[in-house]
Amino acid sequence: MLVEILRLALQALRRNAMRSLLTVLGIVIGVGAVIAMVTIGNGATAKVTADLAKLGSNLLMVNPGQFGPGRASSDAKPFNSRDIDAMRSQLTGVKAVAP
Repeated sequence: MLVEILRLALQALRRNAMRSLLTVLGIVIGVGAVIAMVTIGNGATAKVTADLAKLGSNLLMVNPGQFGPGRASSDAKPFNSRDIDAMRSQLTGVKAVAP
């Protein structure tokens, strides 16, 4: 029975050679595209991680308010304990939060 199924499958492939070839080509292109995208994503992640490691310090200071040309920082309220707890719980990879 298995031999007969294989024989019928090979006959169908021979009868529809162009369709079979195009199907295989589509699958190969799709798999290649997925592999390429995953590789590019991993490479970009490694590059960004390496660039951040080159910066040296892993310290990030956050201040309340908006800074820039024409913006005053004096009207900004300082962080309260609720803000600090929110930062601690919502930011992944943060080792410590201090007021």
